[in-house]
This record gives sequence, C-alpha cells and structure tokens, in this order.
Amino acid sequence: MAQEIERKFLIKGDFMPFVNKSIRIVQGYLSSVPERTVRVRIKDDKGFLTIKGIANNSGVSRFEFEKEITIEEAIDLLKICESGVIEKVRHLIKVDSFTFEVDEFRNENEGLIVAEIELLNENAVFTKPAWLGKEVTGDKRYYNSMLIKNPFAKW
Repeated sequence: MAQEIERKFLIKGDFMPFVNKSIRIVQGYLSSVPERTVRVRIKDDKGFLTIKGIANNSGVSRFEFEKEITIEEAIDLLKICESGVIEKVRHLIKVDSFTFEVDEFRNENEGLIVAEIELLNENAVFTKPAWLGKEVTGDKRYYNSMLIKNPFAKW
C-alpha cells in the first residue's frame, strides 16, 4: 500500500497569479471514521475511490490506496455516502520540483483556502512561497472528512 506524506498550510496571500491549472472537485465519504476514511471523488470528468488510514503522530504520513473508477460509478457512490459533500476548486502551483495543491472550498466551507504539498519523506526540504501561511498539518479540523461534519462556516 502506498504511503501518503503531505503537509498542509493556510494561505496568507495572493496565490492566483501562480496557478498552472484548476480542477473542480466534488467528494463524499462512505466512511469518515478517524481510523480509516473511504472517499468518493469526482475530479472534473473522472471518478476515484480512495481509502486512507489513520495519520501517524506527526500527522504527516498515512497509508493511502486510490483507484480510478468510472464517472458513472462515482456518481452512484456519491448517492450512498454519509450526509454532506465537499465542493472545492483545486489550483495546482509548481514551485521548484514540487506541486502545491491549493484547495479553495465552496458552500459551507466558503472562505477556507488550504494548500497541501506531497513529499517523498517527512523531512523533505521545499521552498515556502510568500503566499503560504500557518502550517495546519495534523489539525483534524482541516481534514476534508471533518469539514463535512463541522464546516468552516460554523467555526
């Protein structure tokens, strides 16, 4: 099983001039318990099923399995997900050899903008652009599976 190693940050400045590509994402959860999440996601016109394990103590690493499914399967699976859905636009920004994924949330999470960077190891060094703000890696409030249960608008 693959290991996901990522760090998460809030945004403090204008990142839009640096965006290389934007993708519309809609996702729901078949299971959102902390020990394992099972997510159904539609990215533009593609479907995905993702299973994630519990994060390690630092909150940076966890097991992840992802499989592309048909768009029809994803639409059907979204119908049986737990209550709530996440909608966001993901902006991709290349900085050196890394790509930041900046998620601009919609609906009940409007106003929340979070950047993630996937790394090869927990100690990887990367350039932090000026628009990158406070690190929130491991803060469960910022997990998408928690934003369905406790949306940003209610904080």
